[in-house]
Amino acid sequence: MTQAWLTLTSMDGRDIAAPTEAQLAAVLAELYAPLRKPKGKGKGAPAPAREPASAALRFGYDDGLMYVIEVSSGGDIRFEEWSDRDCELALAPPRRMSADLHLAQELWALMARRQVSRIRELDWH
Repeated sequence: MTQAWLTLTSMDGRDIAAPTEAQLAAVLAELYAPLRKPKGKGKGAPAPAREPASAALRFGYDDGLMYVIEVSSGGDIRFEEWSDRDCELALAPPRRMSADLHLAQELWALMARRQVSRIRELDWH
């Protein structure tokens, strides 16, 4: 029998197998958090540039298909479909969109519930 799996790769590169809703929400909240000025700096001090960051949620099966939704700190979303975990054959061109925190949460929730067909139906570029 085919075993399904779900893995979250956080911004620091750690993989979290079978992430909880709270873990998904925490990673997205960190990605979308506005950059805060360091304490002790004057009001006129410019905020340091934020390093680009991203996190990815992967869903797949031990013997085949894998789907990836990567979210960047700028709100860019990328959806990919692969023949297997090793990314040997792309099943479709990558799809992209820009999304706010709420939509990113919805996308990852759909992925966690294995609702790939609903993800495909969205307005991708």
